[in-house]
Amino acid sequence: MSGTIAKSDRLTCAPSRAARELDLKRGEFDLAVNLGLIRTVPDEGGGGLRVARAEIDRLRAGEGFPDELRERVATAGTHEGAELLDVTPARFTSLARYGLLVPVTFYLNRYRAVVWLYLAEELRQFAAEESNARLLKGRTPAQIREGQKDGLDRRPRNWRGRHIGFLTRQAGDDAWAHAAAVACLLDPIDVAEVVADPYERAHLNRRRPRLPVHGTPGSPAAELAETLMTAGEPDEVAWFRADLAHTMETARSRHPAPRPAPTSPSTPEPGGTPPVPAGNRPESSDRTPAHGLLGWLQRRGRRRSG
Repeated sequence: MSGTIAKSDRLTCAPSRAARELDLKRGEFDLAVNLGLIRTVPDEGGGGLRVARAEIDRLRAGEGFPDELRERVATAGTHEGAELLDVTPARFTSLARYGLLVPVTFYLNRYRAVVWLYLAEELRQFAAEESNARLLKGRTPAQIREGQKDGLDRRPRNWRGRHIGFLTRQAGDDAWAHAAAVACLLDPIDVAEVVADPYERAHLNRRRPRLPVHGTPGSPAAELAETLMTAGEPDEVAWFRADLAHTMETARSRHPAPRPAPTSPSTPEPGGTPPVPAGNRPESSDRTPAHGLLGWLQRRGRRRSG
């Protein structure tokens, strides 16, 4: 066993080690993995993902390393993004809330306010497209203004749509991993309605991918983050539920969920005692003492008969 682990450590490394060797911060590394810029392999010990040494060597040998890799995962908040688009922060926010700018990640600041981050590379591309010029200069289009009045905010939904893409890409052809990725963005009640079998739900939970962690579990920050990461709009929920049902059919057909082996009622459990035949079992009144008025009447009847 130790020899296998040692061999694995020589051929692959943990994400934290890979991030250091690629001169990336951990958040940059995670984003690069999500974007498919860094290929990972499953951890044979069940501890998540690892990075092959060959993959690290490939990236380090690339032209412009590490600056080019860092540039591809560089993110911008509202103010930096507004500068890249050459617009005011207010217009940038209205474009993002309307759904024209899709966030790639988010975090909660010390005031528990949501800070959305966007890929700087995508913002430059958006600004460079001639068809977007009318969105960046002059009067804001009427449909965007109407969305602002109605409180429209598509940023959480767009993030979820993007993140499910990240998760399913990492799942590959593994139907259970795909189903678990969809399930992790649904409310548990929705998952239970789609997947009624408790053993299948338990198997999904074991395959559940790791979502971004924000705050201590149960804290207001964690609850807010969980709300953002859970599908809430009816049509979005319906889409996720349909995808989960379809993927579960594939998962069941390929690899049914593990469940306990059936045992015969006459076979005693290991270390236990043989079951008592039904005719020899004591009556329920003798096994469980009755209380209250019923118990008083039973005890009184036994005294009279004696």
